[in-house]
Amino acid sequence: MELVEATADDLDALVERWYALAESMEEHSELNELVYADADEVPDDGFRAHLDDERVTDYLVVHERERIGFLTLREDQHPSRRYSRSLRIVNVAIDEAHRNRGHGTAVVERVREIARERGCDHPAVSCEWENDDARRFYRDAGFRPKQVDYAQPLE
Repeated sequence: MELVEATADDLDALVERWYALAESMEEHSELNELVYADADEVPDDGFRAHLDDERVTDYLVVHERERIGFLTLREDQHPSRRYSRSLRIVNVAIDEAHRNRGHGTAVVERVREIARERGCDHPAVSCEWENDDARRFYRDAGFRPKQVDYAQPLE
């Protein structure tokens, strides 16, 4: 497994995989309801903006020359904290046909290496509270719960 930094040529692949991830998150909260009927409706503006943001990097997850997922990382800084520089996993998804084969674990290991290379002192990630599989995966990978986010629709 390798992470290949995405370019403008990869925007369609990123959007397609993001849409599949976002669609799967709809079941965990009404706040995750998408406004797009399918991936073709999703503008690539968000990922295009990542290309110009030095704090954000998108990668394609590649195994044996096949794209099998994607990853978005963002560097964050909190100068008032002892652990002040984090590398946040914003998005991570392995295509369904390639899950449960160790690729997600390999991605997390590579994220740790990238965090060290960039001078960060910890990786961070959040997931949907109701997503038991994701919570179990991150616990098994050595992550500890740190905070809980709350949200409320203003309807």
